[in-house]
Amino acid sequence: MGKPTGFLEYPRQAQEYAPVAERVKHYKEFVLRLPDDKAQVQGARCMDCGIPFCNNACPVNNIIPDWNDLVYRGHWQRAITVLHSTNNFPEFTGRICPSPCEAACTLGINADAVGIKSIEQAIIDRAWDEGWVRPLPAPVRTGKKVAVVGGGPAGLAAAQQLARAGHDVTVFEKNNRVGGLLRYGIPDFKLDKRLIDRRVEQMEAEGVTFRTGVLVGVEKLPPGIASDAREGVSAATLKDGFDAIVLAGGAEIPRDLTVAGRELAGVHFALEFLVAQNHAVAGDGANPVSAAGCNVVVIGGGDTGSDCVGTSYRHGAKTVTQFELMPRPPEQENKALTWPYWPNKLRTSSSHLEGETRREYAIATKEFIGENGKLTGVKTVRLEWNEGKMSEIAGSEQIFPAERAFLAMGFIHPLAALLDAFGVAKDARGNARAATEGAGCYATNISGVFAAGDMRRGQSLVVWAIREGRQCARAVDEFLMGASVLPR
Repeated sequence: MGKPTGFLEYPRQAQEYAPVAERVKHYKEFVLRLPDDKAQVQGARCMDCGIPFCNNACPVNNIIPDWNDLVYRGHWQRAITVLHSTNNFPEFTGRICPSPCEAACTLGINADAVGIKSIEQAIIDRAWDEGWVRPLPAPVRTGKKVAVVGGGPAGLAAAQQLARAGHDVTVFEKNNRVGGLLRYGIPDFKLDKRLIDRRVEQMEAEGVTFRTGVLVGVEKLPPGIASDAREGVSAATLKDGFDAIVLAGGAEIPRDLTVAGRELAGVHFALEFLVAQNHAVAGDGANPVSAAGCNVVVIGGGDTGSDCVGTSYRHGAKTVTQFELMPRPPEQENKALTWPYWPNKLRTSSSHLEGETRREYAIATKEFIGENGKLTGVKTVRLEWNEGKMSEIAGSEQIFPAERAFLAMGFIHPLAALLDAFGVAKDARGNARAATEGAGCYATNISGVFAAGDMRRGQSLVVWAIREGRQCARAVDEFLMGASVLPR
């Protein structure tokens, strides 16, 4: 694939970023698309490696060597056809996927991996520019009605596949716009929301109906879950009105930190900050949680924590410190031990580089300190790790000044009350119980009710959501029609 000697001749072509001084002044995307000529050079580096580990590492099983080769040869329209054959929304994954494919790239054993993610973005962005992405309405309607609960990537992928199979699909979303965490959990500077809007327009042209501001199955949501619902629909109503139901909401219950001082003003779940900021960028009013002039502590070292870091800098935070419970990873992975699997190594996001981010490892929060009901600091203790077990280091207590603390420690499971409303059985982690292989895959214990994405597997990546949405759509189609031509 690509040029036979390309991996010997060409270095990795990295995407460029807008300068920090410019990008922290706005919420627009700042990662620049790889120019077509550089994307072709990058595609030339793809080796004829025999076993495409990149394809196996990709949850949606993107046929990566094929579209790398097509880009190298200048066959861009054929490249988007191959890319769309496995992935409904490559403009999302080409921007926010952590790229397990690149970690598995054979070239990455002793050199820089092929820039697969940048090529993917270049293909889909050019396809939109050229008008190659068009609605694909089904030539024949089946008359079957499917309700999809949740307008995130899993729900959108399932809805698009089912609509293209000829079913009448309605997506129910509790927020005022479609997209789930793509819309409200990920900052605009990482994913421009116009990319979601144009996919919604495409899907509407394919026959999908979107009902936003609708809360399904429950009357009240627990703290930490955002909702713009103006009306409610019961589980019984959906069961009576549709031939099949796909539960594709997120794993939205955030992991809390129940230490002294948690109630202080200034301590927030990460999404209380991020969702409100995305609403603000969309013109829905100012973010009530401001980091301007504040010492900010972000508790959690993952992507959500990184998003809090970048957003805090754009607010004009005084300082930003990020805590991670685990020890500091190595600067470079041991490829002989980890390849082709996802390696444990230090990862520095673009947000970390937008200011003097202080990153603290092997540290635990013991207490939130405050005065007059407002946060003034975070009390911590250092940790020692031994054979996977942690213990506190005596005498290592420390107080970090903070007027804002954001809890970005992940999500534990989907809303139990929603699953209970449909009578869906849960697994040991509180997710909807459904298999992913064999007859009746993605089906819950309730006939006609299916589950996919984070609601079934727990908190995960956008690529897993799209994969499960697609596979679930095939299972629903088989349930309704007895057979399916949709791909898994």
